[in-house]
Parts: sequence; structure tokens; C-alpha cells
Amino acid sequence: MLRHLYITVSIVILCQFHTAVTPAQAQFPPNPLEVTTPDPLLPPLRDKQQLTIPQRENLERALDALNQEATAKLQGGDQPGAFAIWNREIRLRRYLGVFAEVKALSRFGAIAWGENDGEQVRYITQRLQTIQQEAQKAKGFDWELMRSLGEAYQQVRSPKLALQAYQQVLTVVQQQQDTAAVLQTLTTIGELHLSWFDYPQAAATYEQLLNLTANQGDRARELVYLQQLIYIYQQHQQPQAAIDTLQRIVKIYQQENNLTKIAESRLAIGVNYQSLAQKNPSLLKQAFNNYQQAYIIAMESRHYIQAGEALQKIISLYINQGQTDAALQVSQILIETQEQAMNYYGMMAAYDQMGQLYLQTQNYSQALIAFEKGLELAQQLKHQETYFIQQIEKASKYSISHAREVQSCLVSGNTGTGNRE
Repeated sequence: MLRHLYITVSIVILCQFHTAVTPAQAQFPPNPLEVTTPDPLLPPLRDKQQLTIPQRENLERALDALNQEATAKLQGGDQPGAFAIWNREIRLRRYLGVFAEVKALSRFGAIAWGENDGEQVRYITQRLQTIQQEAQKAKGFDWELMRSLGEAYQQVRSPKLALQAYQQVLTVVQQQQDTAAVLQTLTTIGELHLSWFDYPQAAATYEQLLNLTANQGDRARELVYLQQLIYIYQQHQQPQAAIDTLQRIVKIYQQENNLTKIAESRLAIGVNYQSLAQKNPSLLKQAFNNYQQAYIIAMESRHYIQAGEALQKIISLYINQGQTDAALQVSQILIETQEQAMNYYGMMAAYDQMGQLYLQTQNYSQALIAFEKGLELAQQLKHQETYFIQQIEKASKYSISHAREVQSCLVSGNTGTGNRE
């Protein structure tokens, strides 16, 4: 008898335990977007009867008013009150159609994320997922709705859910051979990968876009996607891939005889070769050649500022290689180029650079000349005057000190000779 009673009590306790912990409501409060309490703004409907046009218009005006009221409350610092109104507004938006609800959820999602309300973001995400599941069960795939869901998922910072929605859209529009929709969807997917720094996936997506536009002969779009790929490869530290892509761009610009863009691309190729040269120094020659080509092309097209950029790259290469004399020779060419460009700030910077190089080689007289010319420009521009005065003082001090050392050595040498005699 006691044994039977013990078993009965145990079963009752076990049942109560399972009932208490298994429902989601025991862990989280109910989603306020799923509350089904009748609302005074909603007219009585029987058997999911559709609203009449006047009823829809009245409801839409009332919901717009609720949105404004919630906005005012949030601006006044009453976040809980504002969110309660928005939850009510969106519960009623579904009676205006699924697109109206998704649009409102997207708007509210951006606000909830901005207010750092993780719980409300979760409620909105759950509701979006419910809508998506219902849409997938319905007859006929509504890819416009799925795209709207993808946009809404982006607002609540759910990139995986957004990508899933867009991938479904992509599959359908590809089957329908809707080229415009395919391009639009792939662009959105690529931008989404980029916004979350998924460079490999972003690169794969833009390669798809590039292949599509290349087949269509859409030169403008092709250039846009190539530029985007260059950015991706540089961010992902893939200089060789960036070089290969830049070479493709150069071919396009050569066909268009766009010298400015060719020179710009050559500069970028040189930078990437310089990056590769950190592991393979022999590639420095490729960097130099591309900088040199950029300079020549820029001078031919009289883009002197661009030519100056190429010369500065060459000077930096020489300095890094310890070839100071070569760097000084190119620096003189740089000053002449900046003068042609009437880039006086560039000339001033070039004189400063020359002065510093002359200081390194202990050619103090030439350093003084460079700094004095730099000061003349600084006084005209009313910029960095104090700096150049300090450099002149430093060069003069070094020059005097050096002269004394030389004189001391000469005296010492003469004394030594006299003693030997």
C-alpha cells in the first residue's frame, strides 16, 4: 500500500515538474506582437472577413497617428511607453496586409536596435520568422515579400536570416531568367557580405556579378564590380588578386584611352607589388616600373599632381633601399612637377624632404638651401613657418659643428705632420 502511494505521488510530482519547465512562456514573457486581445481600433470581423476600403483607410490613419505618438514618447524619454504603442501599432498593421506589417517591423526593428533593446529585437525577429514560414507554406513563392523580409532582417542585424531570404529570392529570379532582379539581388547579397566583413563570400558574389555584366557587355557596371573587387582584395590582404583585377581595369581604360584612370591604376598596381615585395624583394622592380609608367602617362596627359604622386612613390622606394642620391635626383624632378601643377604646398613638402635627405648625408649647405626655399613658400602660404625656421637653425648648427670637426681634424693632422718633421 505504501509502495503504491509512493509511486502515485512520484508521478504527480514528475508531471508537475514537466508542466512547469517545458513551455517557452516559463523562460520568456509572451511576444507582444502576437497578443490577440481585441483592439478598439479594429472593427468587428467575422471569419477573417477582409476590411472594406473605408475601414482600411480609417485604420491606416489611426495607425499612422499611433506611430507619431510613439515617436513623440521616445523623444520625450519614455521608451517603454513608446515601445508599447509600436507593438500595438504593428499588431494591427497585419490587417492591412503582410507587406504593411513587414515594413512596420523593419522600421521598428531599426529603432529597437538603435535603443539597444535586445528583447524587443528578439520579438521582432521572431515575428519576421513566423511571416517567412507562413509565406513558404503558401502557394506561389512571393519573392518581393521575401526581399522585404531580407531588408527587415538587416534592420535587426540578423545577416544569416537576411542572406537565407535573399538566397531564396535569387534562386527564383534565376529560374525566371529575370536578369535585372538577379543583378539587384546579387548586389544586395554582396553588400551584405561586405557589411559583415565576410570578404571571401563578398568576392565570390562580385565575381558572379562581373561575369554577368561582362557577358552583357555592360562596361559601366563591369568597372563598378571590378573596383569593388579591388577594395575587397585589399581589405582581405590579397595583393596578387588585386593586381590581377587592376590589370583587367587597365585594359578597359586603354580601350577608352582614359589616361588619367590608367595612371591611377598603375599607381595602385605599384602599391600592391610593393606589398608583395615585403616577402619577395625581387618584386620591387615591378613596383618601380608601374610607378614610372604612371608618371610618364600622367605627364603626357598633363596631370601634374598625379605625376607628383608617382614620383613620391619612387622617392620612397629609393629611400627605403638606402639610395639617397637617387632619391634626391627624383626629388628635384618632383619640385619641378609640383611647380607645373602650381601645387605650392607640394613644393614646400618636397623642399622639406630634400632638406632632410641632405641632413642624412651631412650635406648641410644644401640642406640649408632646401629649408630656406621651403621657408619662402611657407611664408607665402602662412603655413609651417616656425617649422622651417627650426629646420634652418638645426641645419646651421650641424653645419657649424661639422665645420669645427673638419677644422679640428685638419689642425690635428698638421700638428702631427709638424711633429714628424
